[in-house]
Amino acid sequence: MESHSPPHQTDTELLHALKAKHPGALSILYDRYGQVVYGIALKVLQNPQEAEDLTQEIFLALWRNPTVNPNHSHFLRYLITMTRSRAIDKIRSRSRTLNLLHRFGQTVTAETLSPTPVEQAELTERQAAVRSALTQLPDNQRQIIEMAYDAGLSQSEIAQQLDVPLGTVKTWTRQGLLKLKQILLDAID
Repeated sequence: MESHSPPHQTDTELLHALKAKHPGALSILYDRYGQVVYGIALKVLQNPQEAEDLTQEIFLALWRNPTVNPNHSHFLRYLITMTRSRAIDKIRSRSRTLNLLHRFGQTVTAETLSPTPVEQAELTERQAAVRSALTQLPDNQRQIIEMAYDAGLSQSEIAQQLDVPLGTVKTWTRQGLLKLKQILLDAID
């Protein structure tokens, strides 16, 4: 290897190169810290695909806005903090989306033996709002959400039935739920 080989550069040198938009610097930083970031993301998210996505997001954010203190110990601390923070944000977002869907799409619970006419009308209205919102989604996203919620299939089962990769099912589900959430929120306002 040549003496100026990038892998031997310090984090400080790499962060300065990153600020100058040298793509090789990002690649080296990813090689050095990608597994650390992925490990933290996986521990928090408990989902390998989401952890991979978050790892890519973290390094893409570094590329877009390289304003990190170049000190090595601070840089690693910065990566760890950013990864944990964004992973927790993803969990909160996932929880809010599911709560929204449950709130609008609830069926009669076991506690409600016989709904009043007003309760039945409200339930019917909510179900209609969710069904209407579903029709506004692209077919692939709508189909996957319906298979998950109406048929109770897991994402793996949906991937098998549709003969598409599991990652594609996860992406379509995530995109569909986010779009559905926005449609329902717009309907409330």
